[in-house]
Amino acid sequence: MNPADRPWHESIRDVLKDNNVRLVTYVPDNVLNPLIKALHADPFFTTFCCTREEEAVGIATGAWMGGMLGVVLMQTSGFATLPNVLASLAVPYQIPLLMIISERGTLGEFNLGQAMVCRTMRPALDSMGIEHHTIRRPDEVEFVVGRTISQAVSTQAPAALILNPFLTGGKVEKKEK
Repeated sequence: MNPADRPWHESIRDVLKDNNVRLVTYVPDNVLNPLIKALHADPFFTTFCCTREEEAVGIATGAWMGGMLGVVLMQTSGFATLPNVLASLAVPYQIPLLMIISERGTLGEFNLGQAMVCRTMRPALDSMGIEHHTIRRPDEVEFVVGRTISQAVSTQAPAALILNPFLTGGKVEKKEK
């Protein structure tokens, strides 16, 4: 099957598996729900829900110290809670923390808070020296996700994958009739 024809969440699941990313921690998110369901359904992964993004990061970094590579799934607003834990744990201790972030705050966003965090997320990642890539098309998923995981592990550095609404469809406001 042509990579452009595969659902984005199936491609991400398969690339995570191919790169032995076994642990998945997440805070629930409607945009990431297809990926979360696909990961829960696959017995390869240890997948569970956290109450906060900092908790998910702590679990994933602890797993790395125990020899297991993990990923944290979150939405843009959840990232806003992370600069302290990233700057004081993942970056200085050279932990290849993988983050997959559903991008909110752009392309018709209805929530001002999401828009504010979207404007600050990339500058925050840049200021901490965290590699990040935005994926906009299904044909980019396998290459970008695979290479980002490989680089994070090789360089022992955190990395973020930002899933743009062009890829996921984003979240739209439900209008009352």
